[in-house]
Amino acid sequence: MEVKLWNDKREREMYENFAELYAIIKATEKLEKAYVRDIINSSDYETECQKLIAHFKTLASALKDTVPSIERFADTYKMDCPAAINRLVTSGVPATVEHRASAAATATTSAATVAECVQNFITAMDSLKLNMVAVDQVHPLLSDLSASLNKLSILPPDFEGKTKMREWISRLSKMGASDELTEQQSRQLHFDLESSYNSFMAALPSSGT
Repeated sequence: MEVKLWNDKREREMYENFAELYAIIKATEKLEKAYVRDIINSSDYETECQKLIAHFKTLASALKDTVPSIERFADTYKMDCPAAINRLVTSGVPATVEHRASAAATATTSAATVAECVQNFITAMDSLKLNMVAVDQVHPLLSDLSASLNKLSILPPDFEGKTKMREWISRLSKMGASDELTEQQSRQLHFDLESSYNSFMAALPSSGT
């Protein structure tokens, strides 16, 4: 006899999101342990950790009504993942970024700001993939990204990401809050975000700070 976990499409989507959240927490726990045991190098750890944190923030935001407490979610499903909860919920940035920020708190290029930019890029791209294309959903994400990019003095005023985000924000400001991007506009924005993200990563100093 087949047992269904859901009764409709909405419930099915909820359980699929639960499964994804579970997977992100478990993957983060494994990554943290691998980093502590020196099984993975700092560069690879930071890249993967940034992605997991950004995906987590996007998913946690979408599930805020059904999963108000990540700690309670972990307890409910008997997930013994203290390192992941600390990294995803408490810290919000990779251990490498924490270490660099504390070692060079007054540095011109802030590691925390670099982390913020990366997370804003990935969150914006993830949101488009989740079909969050209404102006009042997209505009705040691009505004946050633009603000974080402007904090970094290593990026010139004409940096691709800055100019493209200004153009998109200006375009969205002329639309109504409930208006939605067309499929073509959504694809173009995602392309611009991806291109700007690659340019951003290439512009960072080789030391990663």
